Amino acid sequence: MPHNYSLGINTKTSFCIYSSLIIMNRIQAKKRIEKLKAVISYHRYLYHVLDKQEISDEALDSLKHELYKLEQQYPDLLTPDSPTQRVGGEPLKEFKKVEHKTPMLSMEDIFSQEELKDWENYLKRLLPGTSFNYFCEPKIDGFAISLIYKNGVLIQGSTRGDGKIGENVTQNLKTIESIPLKLKLSQDPRLTKEVDIRGEVYMEKKDFEKFNKKRKQLNEQPFANPRNLAAGSIRQLDSKLMASRPLKFLAYDIASDLGQTTHSQGHQILLSLGFKTELGKKCANLQEIQKYWQKVSQKRKNLAFQIDGIVINVENNSFFKKLGTAGKSPRGARAFKFFPEQATTIIEDVKFQIGRTGAITPVALLKPIKIGGTTVSKATLHNEDEIKRLGVKIGDTIIVERAGDVIPAVEKVLPELRDGKEKRIQMPTICPVCKTPLIKPKGEVIWRCPNKNCFAVKRELLEHFASKKGFNIDGLGPKIINKLLEENLIWSPCDFFHLSKGDLSPLERFAEKSDENLIQAIQKSKTIPLSRFIYALGIRFVGEETAIVLAQYFGSLKKIMEANKQELSAVPDVGPRVSNSIFNWFREKDNQKLITDLISAGIRILAPAKISRKLSGKTFVLTGTLNSMTREQTKNKIRFLGGDVPNSISQKTMFLVVGKNPGETKTKKAKKVGIKIIHEKEFLKMIK
Repeated sequence: MPHNYSLGINTKTSFCIYSSLIIMNRIQAKKRIEKLKAVISYHRYLYHVLDKQEISDEALDSLKHELYKLEQQYPDLLTPDSPTQRVGGEPLKEFKKVEHKTPMLSMEDIFSQEELKDWENYLKRLLPGTSFNYFCEPKIDGFAISLIYKNGVLIQGSTRGDGKIGENVTQNLKTIESIPLKLKLSQDPRLTKEVDIRGEVYMEKKDFEKFNKKRKQLNEQPFANPRNLAAGSIRQLDSKLMASRPLKFLAYDIASDLGQTTHSQGHQILLSLGFKTELGKKCANLQEIQKYWQKVSQKRKNLAFQIDGIVINVENNSFFKKLGTAGKSPRGARAFKFFPEQATTIIEDVKFQIGRTGAITPVALLKPIKIGGTTVSKATLHNEDEIKRLGVKIGDTIIVERAGDVIPAVEKVLPELRDGKEKRIQMPTICPVCKTPLIKPKGEVIWRCPNKNCFAVKRELLEHFASKKGFNIDGLGPKIINKLLEENLIWSPCDFFHLSKGDLSPLERFAEKSDENLIQAIQKSKTIPLSRFIYALGIRFVGEETAIVLAQYFGSLKKIMEANKQELSAVPDVGPRVSNSIFNWFREKDNQKLITDLISAGIRILAPAKISRKLSGKTFVLTGTLNSMTREQTKNKIRFLGGDVPNSISQKTMFLVVGKNPGETKTKKAKKVGIKIIHEKEFLKMIK
């Protein structure tokens, strides 16, 4: 160890401090590992033995991945009872136990290109000088089983169990039509000995939806997902009940030697024996694996069955065997998981954001975690009531969910992982910025800063005003607005239109060209459609959709300003709460002055074009991407023809327009409630 000259610490002292830090970190890691093991074991028992589920597969994967990483960092803390060293739950007592002659191994997960590269480097260290090829296939989210054939006839079917001992469920598996009772080529001499086929029992998505629909009609509890249903079905003692469920089987491996020298040859043999299998793709390098992963990820929603990633095997079987196993996982295979929508992480702190209406929103600052391909470091806690409902504290391990472009939110707290150092979240009583006492209006759950001149409220309002859906002032982002506020160059939205190059030049970050560009963008924004002008004002409860409806209904700013509450309530989808907010906003003198000042500054408001009523009364929801137009163009076209385009499906929705890579949630909901699903070709005919 080198000397720390600045503090005068000698080598011996420095080494002691360094050692104590290592010991302290190891102690903390040991405590965390023990808690993770207990929680994972509990949820694995629910999932694999009782066929119940309290947290998502993605969240459980995230916990397992954290445990695996800690055990890699501290290998001396790895114990035989760790969940990373086992494959499934204990066999159920109701079935006869069966020993697997070849263990049914689990698969180690990877979640990124970096981990994929690390894995290949690991293989090359194990077998120096070896050039690896790979075989990739979709990782079906089913229930793993083993099928034993002798003389080409099925003699035993069993569950994975703990990897060494499973359950004999032969009679149940015989009811699955896609499992051959007698193999093709059964006279082949290679089939006289026992042949062990490995694969997944699963249910297709459409069959799962039909099955759950029937259960609901019978007032029975629906299953959480197809895998749970498959697992629960296989463990039914009554094979007649199993036969009534439309399960299928997909083979992925042969655990016996039938002469196959590569993994892809094994799949060809499975096909020749009469099994359904995924042919997958041979990949020569990591770049080809990444391309295959992306391709399968894009089309996963259109597949008949659920998948959660791809499986990568070293193609050469000889190399695969030489690589051997590490614990209960083969070194020559990995499951490259798709980006999850849920993951576990830790709340490191909570801060309070102030919106343009003064609303105080608690935001959890997280230990960064990747969800949906994006690194997430913040998640909304919504309000004080939500904090109480979740029972969340600073320092908690939580499940975070991020679906599409939705702001990440805390889905669940895992209190069993607490170590006693967690802190209660204390809601502020005064504004963190202007120190004004907060208020909580009667009947509301959100605390607000009532000070309209609060710096934070002003900043949020100005950002909203200049945003893409408002005045769309290119180059006027949060950092620039903050700087202009700090320099007292702006305070009201009107001030944007009085800025000159001379105001901007002295500011840090501004070059002469950027001055010109921003001033040009501000001048260009002066001509604006009525709907975007209404949105930019930041009226409470008035979002993009409501602003468009108001503009189309009244046709001019003057009519909106003069409308009474009754007239405003008559506007489609504008209820009493929204109409009150609009009416009161236009009655306030400060707001009236703002509009007068904007008009004086040269703002030109365009009245909405006279719309065709071809789609009048029709409501559309969009999912996926259309080839012929952008989402914004599609929305504008529907509105121009008199239709409505909300963001989410409701009872009023008449059509779901489906493009490429559609959202699974919207599609499922549309099918569930009987909404007509139309594709691009049919949609274009409607708007022609």
